[in-house]
Formats: sequence, C-alpha cells, structure tokens
Amino acid sequence: MGQPEQQQAVPGIQSEMTPMPDCGEESYVGTGQLTGKIAVITGADSGIGRAVAIAYAREGADVVISYLSEDSDAAEVERYVVDAGRRAVLIKGDIADAQHCRDVIATAVDQLGGIDILVSNAAYQMTRTSLADIPDDEWDRTFDTNVRAMFHLCKAAVPHMKSGSSIIGSSSVNSDMPSPTLAPYAATKAAIANFCASLAQLLGEQGIRVNSVAPGPIWTPLIPSTMPPEKVANFGSDTPLGRAGQPAELAPVYVLLASDAGSYISGARVAVTGGRPIL
Repeated sequence: MGQPEQQQAVPGIQSEMTPMPDCGEESYVGTGQLTGKIAVITGADSGIGRAVAIAYAREGADVVISYLSEDSDAAEVERYVVDAGRRAVLIKGDIADAQHCRDVIATAVDQLGGIDILVSNAAYQMTRTSLADIPDDEWDRTFDTNVRAMFHLCKAAVPHMKSGSSIIGSSSVNSDMPSPTLAPYAATKAAIANFCASLAQLLGEQGIRVNSVAPGPIWTPLIPSTMPPEKVANFGSDTPLGRAGQPAELAPVYVLLASDAGSYISGARVAVTGGRPIL
C-alpha cells in the first residue's frame, strides 16, 4: 500500500496530503538551462505544476504561477521561485473561463515582458462508475478546464512567442489506455495529445516547438480529491514499478522540452508512466 486512505474536497490542498508529494523542493538542482526565459504554468500551486515551477525557477526562468483557489499552496511556490532568485507572479482564477486565459497571458507580457514557455497543465477529473452518473455540467467542466483552456492559452500566447519558444501540454497515459471510471478526463487527455501534435506542425515554421508529456499515476492533490479512499490507498500499485510517481520525477522532462537541449523535439508525446506503455 503506497499511501493511507484519505479524502479531500476538490481541488485538493497539497499541504493536507499524507504523505506530502515530493515536488523537488529539497532535491532539484538547476544548471541554468532556462536562464532568462519567461514561463507560464497553469496548475502551478501543487503537484506536477508545482514541481515544474520550482525546476524552471532553479533553471533560471521567471514564472507565472496560475492557480484556481489554493492560496496557501501557491504562496509556497512563489517563495520557492523567489528563493531561486527569479521573479514570480501569482494569478488566481478559473482557466475554464476563456477571458481568464487571455488575462493570464496578458499579465505575463505586462509584468514579466513576454512569454517563452507555456505549460498547460491544470486539469479536472472525477471518478464515476457509470455513464449515467456523469452530470452534464461535469462533462463540460472537464473539457473546459483541460482542453478549451489550452486552446485559449495557446491562441493568446503564440503572438508573443518567438523562435525557440516552447508549448507543453500535460496529457496522460489515459490518452490511449483510458480508465473506464475517468471517461471524460481520458477523452480530454487524448485531445491534448492530438492538439499538441497538430500545433507542432502548424507552428514549426515559426520555430515554436510543441510537445506533450504523458504521466502515469502521479501522487498529486487530484488523487485524494477525485477518487474514493480505497482507490487512493492502492493508487499506482498496478504499474510495473509498483508505485505512484512523484511530481519531482516529471520535472526533468518538462525542463528538457522547454530548453535549448530539446531544440529538435517537437510533436512528441513523452511517457513518464512507471512502465506502462503508450501507443
């Protein structure tokens, strides 16, 4: 058993999880791979987004921390970014709203001077055991948060990006190994992977690279806030590595895809799944 049974209300608070996810707070050491770049990261208060924000700051990037409502978690990430000697901008609000997406990008441009990296990471899911149990508004919320937001973020960001910029979408192993109890979420993750592949071809002439990362089961606040306690306790145990991954184990991939070291990587979907294959 990887973690004790536990439950939280959506969207979940990282500081209330047992054990706390490892987002690289004590372990990630930067080497200057993103020096001088400006990054926008959605869902940056916790989980994968938090790990990416910490890593990016320690690699030399200024960071826009976009989050829904988790003020205490977001403030901790802001402190880590500032402690790394970089500028941090907190933006609270719901990316399911198209205007808020545009405002996030406008804030990055106005307060930090531009945007070089967009990480569309924030997501919503909920466990349902039958199609009849999925409320219509929950289906819409899942797509609005996971897919529609990425469209509006990218549309607003691209005019401010230059050659060498990078867009990264957080897909999932569910994109082609869909969990039956996460049907709306799995469908959005397939859409993200597909959208990134299209954008990579559409934006290649501008020198803008687009990729997606496909995590497997990762220990984040999304898990205790959207799954029943018994599933939380066994989360990740069915992977070949026998455990859930930690957000810190995703950060190096997001760094590579944003850095000049990944200058010829575009249109890729990188699996970080603990051994589960993706097609």
